[in-house]
Amino acid sequence: MHSIRYAILVASLCFVLSFSICAQNKSESNANPASKTDEVSVDADGTVHLPADSVPVSKFLSPEAKAYLIQHLRDMQDPSQLQQDNGVPRFMVPYLNRQKELFALKFDDDKIAGVHVYVYTPHAGVSGANRDRVLINLHGGGFSGCWPACAELESRPIAALGNIKVVSVDYREGPDNKFPAASEDVATVYKELLKTYKPENIGIYGCSAGGMLTAQSMTWFQKHNLPRPGAVGIFCASAGEFGGDAAYTSTPLGEARMMREMREGGANRLGYFSGVDMKDPLVSPIYAPEMLGKFPPTLLITGTRAFEMSSAIYTHTELVKLGVDAELHVWEGLFHGFFYNPDVPESREAYDVIVKFFNGHLGKK
Repeated sequence: MHSIRYAILVASLCFVLSFSICAQNKSESNANPASKTDEVSVDADGTVHLPADSVPVSKFLSPEAKAYLIQHLRDMQDPSQLQQDNGVPRFMVPYLNRQKELFALKFDDDKIAGVHVYVYTPHAGVSGANRDRVLINLHGGGFSGCWPACAELESRPIAALGNIKVVSVDYREGPDNKFPAASEDVATVYKELLKTYKPENIGIYGCSAGGMLTAQSMTWFQKHNLPRPGAVGIFCASAGEFGGDAAYTSTPLGEARMMREMREGGANRLGYFSGVDMKDPLVSPIYAPEMLGKFPPTLLITGTRAFEMSSAIYTHTELVKLGVDAELHVWEGLFHGFFYNPDVPESREAYDVIVKFFNGHLGKK
């Protein structure tokens, strides 16, 4: 790992996509581009072995996003930055403080039907168009943390910019709780909100674990005869496990580490899913087309350096194949959960996409 730190310092992000980090600097790696070090080999089963390479920051990123990416890569290689203090990963602290400055909201620490929630409402009240609408946020955190940080970072900009009430659910997580505890909590909150809001006026969204839980909630609702909501957002996630090409190639570029648990079969090693059949439709709706095809309009958001990119693309493909109104937005050069930083133009673009999506779909049967 010390070599990648050096590579960043000399503005050369060096990764070996065949699962090792190169120890060459930029001048060395480009010294003989036609040599055998550029050879690609392919096994009989199609496995591709790639040579060492250097991957610069994408030229398509805004200046703010370039600086953000470099800082993120540095943070991901500093174990102290990944530690959580009362549910707030240290690298997220500046983003959380900045969001609180930019998006002033009425904030309530509450319970709905016994489930702990945060409720965000614009100080001036919701807009006339959203008077009868509400969004439910399901925060990220690998089903094992990031409350309240991820809840705040995912809820504040949407409530403020969308002029709509957002209810973020503090669902039960691992390792103390197991599947389907989180799905039960989401259903409990949803059923209570149905006493006030029509189902077509309720939207549900989340990033990472929250995106996965959003998809799980759709099959959970079907099994328990709950009406489907008006629209959902599966961000930084998919309707099943992570995997595919991006779990190998995008992960080191976006997280500066391998994160092998994001590959096929990795999710069931998370405490929340231990011992669970990951092909259960209530866990991975992607394996149940008869249920996936009943999803409401769905928005998917990912980035080209995000380990979930392949899974998100596959989910979008399957939804469209089944006739679901689904949108996929992919941001070039950005990583898992990139929109937490509100000062990056690409984050603002994502907020706009989210707000417009729910504005365009809520209230329609």
